[in-house]
Amino acid sequence: MKILLRISREAVKYRKQYIIAILSTFTITLINLAAPRILSNLTDTLGSLNNMDTPHIILKLAVLLIILYVLRTAFRFMTSYLSHRAAWKLVGDVRVKLYDKIQNLSMSFFHDKQTGELMSCVINDTATLETLYAHVIPELITGFITFFGVMVILLMINVKLTLLTCIPMPFIMTIGLIFVYKIKPKFRKARAELAEFNAKLQDNFSGIHEIQAFGQEDYEEKKINEQSAHYTETNLNALKYSAFFHPTIEFFSSVGTVIVVGIGGMLAYNNSMSVSDIVAFLLYLSLFYAPVASFARLLEDTQMSLAGAERIISILDTKSEITDSENAVDIGRVEGKIEFRSVDFSYKNGIPVLKNISFTCEAGNTIALVGPTGVGKTTLAQLIARFYDPTSGQILVDGHDIKSITIDSLRRNIAPVLQDTFLFNGTVAENIGYADRDTKMEEIINAAKAARIHDDIMLMPERYETKVGERGMRLSGGQKQRIAIARAILRKAPIIILDEATASVDMETEKEIQEAISELAGTRTVVAIAHRLSTIKRADIILVLEEGKIVQQGKHSELIKQEGLYSRLSNANKSD
Repeated sequence: MKILLRISREAVKYRKQYIIAILSTFTITLINLAAPRILSNLTDTLGSLNNMDTPHIILKLAVLLIILYVLRTAFRFMTSYLSHRAAWKLVGDVRVKLYDKIQNLSMSFFHDKQTGELMSCVINDTATLETLYAHVIPELITGFITFFGVMVILLMINVKLTLLTCIPMPFIMTIGLIFVYKIKPKFRKARAELAEFNAKLQDNFSGIHEIQAFGQEDYEEKKINEQSAHYTETNLNALKYSAFFHPTIEFFSSVGTVIVVGIGGMLAYNNSMSVSDIVAFLLYLSLFYAPVASFARLLEDTQMSLAGAERIISILDTKSEITDSENAVDIGRVEGKIEFRSVDFSYKNGIPVLKNISFTCEAGNTIALVGPTGVGKTTLAQLIARFYDPTSGQILVDGHDIKSITIDSLRRNIAPVLQDTFLFNGTVAENIGYADRDTKMEEIINAAKAARIHDDIMLMPERYETKVGERGMRLSGGQKQRIAIARAILRKAPIIILDEATASVDMETEKEIQEAISELAGTRTVVAIAHRLSTIKRADIILVLEEGKIVQQGKHSELIKQEGLYSRLSNANKSD
């Protein structure tokens, strides 16, 4: 019920459609309850064929039945269409809300999540809500009204026979409760297996180049086959209970019919009941057991929907570790001064990544971070934009603790260029202009020229309208890096973070990127991470990190003269 109430809050905005659908359902139920009585009266009429009014009565009852069936068709359309419309609108709303929640969660949330798993939740789990709100709930309402409506009518016809008809009900309810208890974990596991299967597919499609390059098609096919088999087996395990439950419910429902036929027949034989009442009783009995028979399917659909809803709510209830403080302010445009004061940081595993980091970078200066792989350079840069919060210490921008600044206004002042450049599957112009959705084409071209990518773009088939492909796979590594730099330049942010911006490019492209970066010097605060020391020799301050600590700092001309890690890295670069 808690899960239903949580999801139902999203459905409130479509209450008018649901109310009309429910009223239509109620009307259909009344029509269904009236039709057997009319047929019973028709049976009585046929028993007196010598009556002069019989043809007139038969015609009248037939016309009444036609009118009722026409009305039932109209109201069934309204019930079906409006409930489906409201349900799919609800699914759309929950999908958007779920996506928005996921995209605003802190980076730590994604450490143990796979893209395919999250996609499965957004697409597949939300789709189960349509079954719940368009099928299960309307049918439960119809079944509830029908069951008790028929019960009242049957009691009016014959109390003793009605009570005897109810003998199978305790057995049906007991089996139903056992079914719910047994099948719920099965469907929960099935949803998890489906998410893992989607995650594996997404992973393989993203790494299709590596799969083919290393000739691992057979191995990956085997893995997909295994995961597909696991998902199939989990589903079949759940369906095994359904295969037993459904016919068992049908059997006990049939027992009720046997009771009516047997005992009702004896009552008719003894003239204790009229034939028309027996006919009416049998017709109503099919309505009486219809909701009971559908109860099995509804329970199955409900458990499947609730398994998906649980996964949805678990994400919606996830709290982001990075949030605005209560008194956070919009800082506007900053000058770009960055200061670290005794900053320590560790991920969830508790292993220290950064230890007692302290430095100051004045606005407009370039600060470079160098050191072996895995010493925390990228982590340090991500702390500036508050993708993570330090375990202890302070980070300040223009003298303001970044925790006192709204996340949105802080990140508006920062433009990143990452080593693993991500480009969206759109045009070159769309990717450069992503930093500012309202930018003009002239500004995009100027940014491209500043990033030394304009000439390459003009040689492309459709120039700035050229599609780059998924993750920019139609472009070279250097082209992607320079498009990323153009995107950062276009944002006009006072702080630019360059994370290994020249790591995967040739010497000629590196020179072009260095020229683009040099033009930014003095006008922006640049935080540059690099293995190639040639790209950071002109930095105003170089921080040398080892084992999460700053072991050296200063200008290139100062550090190269000192014995230490920087000179060793410099000599290693020369030998490369």
